[in-house]
Amino acid sequence: MTTDLIGKQIPVLDKGYIQLLDMMPHPNTGISGDLAIVNAARVSFLGESKGSAQDKKLLFYLLRHRHTSPFEQVEFKFRVRAPVVTWWQWVRHRTWNFNAQSGRYTPFQENDFYEPDIWRKQAADNKQASEGELDAAQAAELSKLLTEHYERGFDLYSKALEMGVAREQARVFLSGFAVYYTWVAKIDAHNLMHFLSLRMPNDAQYEIRVYARAIFDNFFKPLMPWTAEAFEKYVLK
Repeated sequence: MTTDLIGKQIPVLDKGYIQLLDMMPHPNTGISGDLAIVNAARVSFLGESKGSAQDKKLLFYLLRHRHTSPFEQVEFKFRVRAPVVTWWQWVRHRTWNFNAQSGRYTPFQENDFYEPDIWRKQAADNKQASEGELDAAQAAELSKLLTEHYERGFDLYSKALEMGVAREQARVFLSGFAVYYTWVAKIDAHNLMHFLSLRMPNDAQYEIRVYARAIFDNFFKPLMPWTAEAFEKYVLK
């Protein structure tokens, strides 16, 4: 049941997750996201559903011809736990609405750091991408060094707090790109598809790609199957 997806939490990366907090229209209303889009489009003629076949045909027409405003009538709200290396790219998409956990109010925990499962090599022909993996021995050495680095930084952070340093300043000892933050993030379906079209492909950085894929596979596609099908056909191709 799609109603069961509200509140569902999907694990991502080593310590992260994405959880669907709410959706408009809510699945309990009996109006799907797909039908909400169709109804929004037909309001131009003061009409609504004409049956599944015609409704789906209209929705496909809208996306194929980039009539995108009806897709803005559907919204998703998520709670996301991700490392800064992910958020650094996510917040570039300014059509999202964000509220974030603050290290000024909430102290960090000892395990609030991202530990990669694999170590990727720099791509030879793309300055902003990775390609291939380090061998097992090198990867194990780097993982050990990273753990030691995190432990040292957290020890210094804890010591600063014990000495009475403000939380907002003590956090400078933490590894900036690796620390996990929790955010609440809201977006409409039209802008979500734009986000997914950029962040799901293989040339997107892995640490954000896995979140985009989790959204699409676990929430967007089950809750809006017609829109997802049209999106795969006309946008992702």
